[in-house]
Amino acid sequence: MYAGFDYGTSNCAVGVVKNEKSNGGIELLPLEAGNPFMPSALYSLAKELIPENVGLSIENPEEKEAYIRSRSGFLEQARRVRREEGINDQDQSLYFGNAAFDQYFSFPGQGYFVKSPKSYLGASGLRPEFVSFFEDIVSSMMIHVKQQAELNLADTIQHVVIGRPVNFQGLNAEQSNRQAIDILTASAKRAGFKSVEFLYEPLAAGLDFEARLTEDKTVLVVDIGGGTTDCAMVRMGPNHRTQQVREQDFLGHSGERIGGNDLDILLAGRELMPLFGMKSKLKSGLPMPTQVYWDAVSTNNVSAQSSFSSQKTELLLDQLAMDAAEPHLLDRFIALREEKQNFHVVRSAEQCKMMLSTTEADFVDLSYVEPGLGQEISRAQFAQAIERPLAKMSALMDEAIAQAGCRPDLVYLTGGSGKSLDIRNMVAEKLGQVDMLDGNHFGSVTAGLTVWSRKLFA
Repeated sequence: MYAGFDYGTSNCAVGVVKNEKSNGGIELLPLEAGNPFMPSALYSLAKELIPENVGLSIENPEEKEAYIRSRSGFLEQARRVRREEGINDQDQSLYFGNAAFDQYFSFPGQGYFVKSPKSYLGASGLRPEFVSFFEDIVSSMMIHVKQQAELNLADTIQHVVIGRPVNFQGLNAEQSNRQAIDILTASAKRAGFKSVEFLYEPLAAGLDFEARLTEDKTVLVVDIGGGTTDCAMVRMGPNHRTQQVREQDFLGHSGERIGGNDLDILLAGRELMPLFGMKSKLKSGLPMPTQVYWDAVSTNNVSAQSSFSSQKTELLLDQLAMDAAEPHLLDRFIALREEKQNFHVVRSAEQCKMMLSTTEADFVDLSYVEPGLGQEISRAQFAQAIERPLAKMSALMDEAIAQAGCRPDLVYLTGGSGKSLDIRNMVAEKLGQVDMLDGNHFGSVTAGLTVWSRKLFA
């Protein structure tokens, strides 16, 4: 069996062809409580238990033996943690998707939680042990997703096409792309996929859209996901979709690590972090240092999270609390750090962002940090917070159009962040009279990956 697998920054999804013999339509398989979209999140009772879960789940004997040999030290750490924490072998130790969020919200300050691990895969300067750890996180998630998909499919998925952004990172793009693809490939193999291929996500989204075109068009595909913005200029339509070789139809593409997560982070930083002292002053009259606040909300940045959780930051915050003109704000920030609630704050900003697509203002409830704490945010404040990433997204559209050397006949806007009113207005203002059509903001990439998997493996 073959499938398309969107291991996304925000969500995971798997698509298959309903009936291969009759060339049936695309179906997205339920992954969580009947929903085809599972949030890309993992919670473990202890991070040392993640490689243990991978080792126990690998089915191929040779792959399993090689993995256990390469992770012997980590697996010994897992056994030690179980003994010290009193965690039985029968106890569930890993949770995925919404269940991961539930555990994180229910037990603040405990366990290990990670959201959007795809954002980390291309990070520069990762030491080998960090690369191995991210492989284990991705492997655990892929194993779980594959198991859930096959449970609903009642068949085994052996061949898969996985989506990838044009660039995982802006800096050292070639090296970071290679690192990320290597991690995804190793993880997919450990999950049990025999054949693994990759396709650019904007092209995948375009393939899904192309099936509905009744005449040939030059289309600008704008895929604004959680972690990246990817643009592609593609010739599409009835005279193109039957061609086996499509390279000549791909006229230009661009991409950068700027997406919905960055909008959430900027909103959290500008509008919520002041509740924790970000815009306050020291007793000396000097402004409060801000980098530690940006580290807190930069939940998609490995080095920022490492810095925020370090002893150096702990000592810095203790000193700032003594020097602060409003020490209660720093005490609140210190409590947030100790309870590991920075991910929760960014999640609250994300929910506010979604509400502001349909309303002029939204109240962000932060009572999980402190009773009665919260902040109202207007659509105008959100628009001001995201000016810089919008400018970058606009520049990526320019780059793809310039490579193609022609204007698009229409724009196909997809990706979860494509629902944002501010982003839609930016695209509409930029391209004037060019028609803008919407895709399935969460499912178009998966559907296109499935179309491509049929071309490769059927």
